Amino acid sequence: MKRVGLILAILFFFAAFLAVPVEIKAEAATTEWKSLIYDEAGLLNQTEYDELNTMANQYGSERETDIIIFTSNNPDNMDVMKMTQDFYDDHGPGYDRSHGNAVILTLDMRNREIYLAGFYKAERYLDNDRLDKIRDEISPYLTSGNYEPAFQKYILSAHRYLGIRPGVNPDSIFYSIAFQLVVSLVLAGIIVGKMVSNSGGRVTVNRQTYEDASTSGILAHRDQYLHTTTTKRKIEKSSSSSGSGGGGTTSGGHSHSGSRGSF
Repeated sequence: MKRVGLILAILFFFAAFLAVPVEIKAEAATTEWKSLIYDEAGLLNQTEYDELNTMANQYGSERETDIIIFTSNNPDNMDVMKMTQDFYDDHGPGYDRSHGNAVILTLDMRNREIYLAGFYKAERYLDNDRLDKIRDEISPYLTSGNYEPAFQKYILSAHRYLGIRPGVNPDSIFYSIAFQLVVSLVLAGIIVGKMVSNSGGRVTVNRQTYEDASTSGILAHRDQYLHTTTTKRKIEKSSSSSGSGGGGTTSGGHSHSGSRGSF
């Protein structure tokens, strides 16, 4: 039994280890990062800026996509989508080339509007629906003026969705760490149970050992149909509306996904 207990402990450890992703982060002190935070509205202090810029570089490099934050007081009162498009055309962000993979969060502080746009790889992985999800997640923080946690959540959510292939529901239970842990533990339990059942030797006596096949059998059987009940239920349609925006194309000819809203 001690041997079985040791095996169970080892399997439990490996199940938990395999279910929880391990992230290895580079040291900021030894790496030169891009400037991915453009805080023209002055919403962040220097410490917050540095931490967010490091975070955006780390998570963006894992997905080969620039994760950008752009805030503005919008002195020219431009449309927030146009602001985002012009920013992409003028700055040319991209992970490994100018005007490449990028996702941009733009805050128009004058009109209290937000726009999210995904370009190239991010257009495919962060489509309109996924950008709507991110915007819904961070909008309560923006409304209450908690900009740093809003930006952190944006970076983390963008990183997560960029790791899930297009067309798949990112909120599926199969992508839940808790679900993956449970599955791993169940598999470990099955393996241990198999080992325990085999450790006591094989059982060679079964039902047929003492059964007389010539006198054994089913005497009679009867199938009886009782009744069928059918009910009807009206399926209500959701009245909630998704975010607006829907993406578009910049003046420079770069297509993008999009999500727009107020905060």
